[in-house]
Amino acid sequence: MRVGPGSVMSVRTLQEVIPSVPTSDGAGVRLRRSLGGPHGKRLDPFLMLDEFSSENADDYIAGFPNHPHRGFETVTYMLDGHMLHEDHLGNRGDLKGGDVQWMTAGRGIIHSEMPQQESGRMRGFQLWVNLPAGEKLKPAGYRDIPASEIPVVDLPDGGRAKVIAGTLVVKGLASPGPIQGLTTDPLYLDVDLPAHAAFSHGVKPDYNAFLYVYEGGVAVGPAAASRVLETHSAGVLSTGAHIEVTAGANGARFILLAGRPLHEPVVQYGPFVMNTREEVEQAIRDYQSGALTDY
Repeated sequence: MRVGPGSVMSVRTLQEVIPSVPTSDGAGVRLRRSLGGPHGKRLDPFLMLDEFSSENADDYIAGFPNHPHRGFETVTYMLDGHMLHEDHLGNRGDLKGGDVQWMTAGRGIIHSEMPQQESGRMRGFQLWVNLPAGEKLKPAGYRDIPASEIPVVDLPDGGRAKVIAGTLVVKGLASPGPIQGLTTDPLYLDVDLPAHAAFSHGVKPDYNAFLYVYEGGVAVGPAAASRVLETHSAGVLSTGAHIEVTAGANGARFILLAGRPLHEPVVQYGPFVMNTREEVEQAIRDYQSGALTDY
């Protein structure tokens, strides 16, 4: 399947592979981190990507008790399980299979994400998306997006894609996702392909893009220059106007992310992501004094 014309030269290739690294966060939740891991790799405007997946409640039951954020957005996408979000603004959201939570920390938010199950599989992703300098101190925002509001598009070569952010175009038909109009203009797709099926889609040439494979494996790029990307690995893509992916013999499931780079300095200290060290130090003082959420 090819969406729109594109020469081989315009097709993005697999530039770098970032294997996910087992780690833990929150109160001991076990997960795999690719972007934002110990290697320090980021892909402007994306700061971090975590995959969590376990059927052992000991790996997730402690959850993520109250903690602060400032300066970026967090996106939680649940594949399986049940998680409860609560924050200092009074928001409360139940995330179940297929649901998405899009939270803008802005000036500051204090929230918790706690499992609402004591057994069974908990699986999903959390993505951190940077905010531009002019938006880092805007009021915090929160949106629950139920699975019913996320378009599911059948693909011509088999399989399907869920459109969380941005717009998927197949055979000239546009399917916009629920998240639109952000400065970083993110594209966030969850693609499920049967064995040997191909997927192709246009992307703005000046946007950064990567894939994360969470089931099976894929070949990325034009046939003559394709490279394999295995399970639990992020693949940073080169520049180009098109993305071409072919599933392996066991099929594949992967998320595709692309966005407008901000080209701004990033200074991060845990849950605070600002442009200067002084701004991070102010965020710490604001949190310690209780002023982080004064607005």
